[in-house]
Amino acid sequence: MACPSRETFQIGWICALPIEAAAAMEMLDEDFGPLDSQDMSDSNTYTLGRIGKHYVVIACLPAGQYGNNAATTVANNMVRTFSTSLRVGLMVGVGGGIPSTAHDIRLGDVVISCPEGTVGGVVQYDMGKVGLDGGFYRNGSLNSPPRSLLTAVSSMRAAELRDDPRFPEYLANATRRTTRTRKNFGRPNLELDRLFKPEHHHPVTVNSCDGCPAEWEEIRSKRESSDPQPHYGIIASGNSVIKHAGTREKLRLATGALCFEMEAAGLMQDFPCIVIRGVCDYADSHKNKQWQGYAALAAASYAKELLGYIPVAHVSQESLVVDACSK
Repeated sequence: MACPSRETFQIGWICALPIEAAAAMEMLDEDFGPLDSQDMSDSNTYTLGRIGKHYVVIACLPAGQYGNNAATTVANNMVRTFSTSLRVGLMVGVGGGIPSTAHDIRLGDVVISCPEGTVGGVVQYDMGKVGLDGGFYRNGSLNSPPRSLLTAVSSMRAAELRDDPRFPEYLANATRRTTRTRKNFGRPNLELDRLFKPEHHHPVTVNSCDGCPAEWEEIRSKRESSDPQPHYGIIASGNSVIKHAGTREKLRLATGALCFEMEAAGLMQDFPCIVIRGVCDYADSHKNKQWQGYAALAAASYAKELLGYIPVAHVSQESLVVDACSK
């Protein structure tokens, strides 16, 4: 099939890392390749495709650029080139999980940004001011995801109460497609999913956790299913990489967040989107990249299933992103 016109693409999918962009491309039912022409001032590179009945444009942050500002630039460029069609967005990739007694978050699980209380789904934990008492106080608020995406999340959660979700199948199919996908996206051994107690830090001079003793680990029960589990709630976004369990716990108590990431806060105000993060580490000193590929593909697989719950007409009823930016 020939590539549809630029005006057909209503959904923007933004990734921060090449492994996340590759995972997104694995979810395409039809890949139209790169965009041939775009706005002169747009430095993004795009992959165009179809997922179900939806036409999606995928963009990745430039190599070596991370954080809210870089994400804002990519989103603004996308809005500029797709000004007559773009209506909703997805920010899909990996993040650092924040497990607790209330939320049994494991590596490979998926966290989806959803409103809770006065928080629209994403909180910028490093935006605020220092008070007279020396304490740091967050201020400001970020927008909630578009109504069409939140409605789809509710529909998907309702369906999961009656039937098995489809995204683990998408994940498995993509993983075994080629030798390269098995290597880059395959699930690591479950023995490598180790949650350490906050007081036990990884030795600075050691590369792997092979020498970290089992008695340092939190005791967790075995799950009935090995499939990734979805978690819905607040995602904490900021420009710092969190690699300290004590800091993770402090921010968990302050924000109620389920995971950390570095781009969403740069999007939520002017790029109406939902954030979907696969858990690739626990935001502590034991952080490594062993689960990154699998977690990226798990998040992309969830995003694909979510799109199946959104009627095209619902997306078409959302305001153009370019109009939302001008308000």
